[in-house]
Amino acid sequence: MADSDFDAWGAGSGGVSASGDLVKDALKKEKLLKEIEASQQDLRTILGRVDTVQKEVKKLTSDNETLQMYIDNLTVQMAKRR
Repeated sequence: MADSDFDAWGAGSGGVSASGDLVKDALKKEKLLKEIEASQQDLRTILGRVDTVQKEVKKLTSDNETLQMYIDNLTVQMAKRR
């Protein structure tokens, strides 16, 4: 195999340092992929929490409307008694 063929595969004349770079690059990529996966999982968790909070807000809003109607009815009934 000629040196130019060897260089084309990224092993170059340094051989060991080039393969060391490949290993470093592979490790960096693996670490980055793990960080991305962890970030995606964190986002899924946050989205789940946002969904839960939105449902709680809707329920509380509905409960508040019901309470307001109750208060209004009581106010009307009290006014009629006077």
